[in-house]
Amino acid sequence: MKRIMIFDDDADILDILNYLLSEKGWDVHTRTNCTDIISIIEQCRPDVILMDNWIPDTGGIVATRTLKTHEEFKDIPVIYFSANNDIKKLAEEAGADAWLAKPFELDELEKMLSEF
Repeated sequence: MKRIMIFDDDADILDILNYLLSEKGWDVHTRTNCTDIISIIEQCRPDVILMDNWIPDTGGIVATRTLKTHEEFKDIPVIYFSANNDIKKLAEEAGADAWLAKPFELDELEKMLSEF
């Protein structure tokens, strides 16, 4: 079973994605902030990370860069997701492996997750 960690400050989005992805067989973990992200990832050991741009406390760009410069976690795929118009640019700036614009279709997310 693949494990996914989702960082988003919107609890409704986390609840919906948790339900939908759990139904599809994923082991889903969620956080409404990325405070002390290294210890969160050490505990969870996800196969894939979904990272929102507007996540407290440091924001998605800093959080993703922190992971991508960490020797142990740099190879965990990060999918950057946001409703921001500049999502592609932000994802590249963060060093994310992929990006997904909100709102998105569940099929689109599933396809992306299955590629990692």
